[in-house]
Amino acid sequence: MRAALLQMTSGIDPVANAQLLVAAIRDARAASADMLFTPEMSGCLDRDRARSETVLRTEDEDDVLAAVRAAARDQHIWVQLGSLAIADPTSGKRRNRSYLIDESGDIRARYDKIHLFDVDLPTGESWRESNSYVGGDGPVLAETPWGKLGLSICYDLRFAGLYNALSDAGAAMVAIPAAFTVPTGEAHWHVLMRARAIENAMFVIAAAQVGVHEDGRATYGHSLVVDPWGEILLDAGEAPGLHVVDLPLDRIADVRARIPVLRHRRPIAKVIET
Repeated sequence: MRAALLQMTSGIDPVANAQLLVAAIRDARAASADMLFTPEMSGCLDRDRARSETVLRTEDEDDVLAAVRAAARDQHIWVQLGSLAIADPTSGKRRNRSYLIDESGDIRARYDKIHLFDVDLPTGESWRESNSYVGGDGPVLAETPWGKLGLSICYDLRFAGLYNALSDAGAAMVAIPAAFTVPTGEAHWHVLMRARAIENAMFVIAAAQVGVHEDGRATYGHSLVVDPWGEILLDAGEAPGLHVVDLPLDRIADVRARIPVLRHRRPIAKVIET
């Protein structure tokens, strides 16, 4: 499988971001990629809630999603659209929703971010995703021509049980689109991505936001592809751009035969206290 990863600096204008995404889809197809992976919040990255509310749409009305679906169909390429902020009329909040789109432009899978980022960082940064977003209900695993793909988003990375569940269900690879802050990225990004790949003997594909954004935040970048042995096949560094990498999928069976972690995994029903 040939994967393309878009590392981008999303702004506050969905129209401009959609244009970048459509261009990346075209460039990925020109590079003979089978699937393009994009970051979390590819359509709009804006921490000003009132301003972002003016461009918030439901799934059926979202122009970024429509543009990506049309480009995927025109270029005949799969797209893992990292995530969009989607209006949820039922809760009155938003959903941080990831999409898997096939070469016909059809939506094959949707995943709503389960774990919401509510944290106060030592740098003084404070994030409260739960003020604006409602969390997802459970894991999502999707069939692709190259094997089963698990979907997750950013902060989900810190919860190993999610990836255990996906690998137990047959995931050969997992997407972890992200908009990691710089302090947490410097401390934990590489080690957690490699850990998730090694623990589950599967490929990890993480397209990331990078740089200083229009809303003033800074993101870490370093989009990664990690193989089932924990080897980093791609590190996109700290600049926006499109990167292409080949995934040797036969590596999965080789690693799982050498260290059969999935077969040896046991459910932990109870902790014995002494």
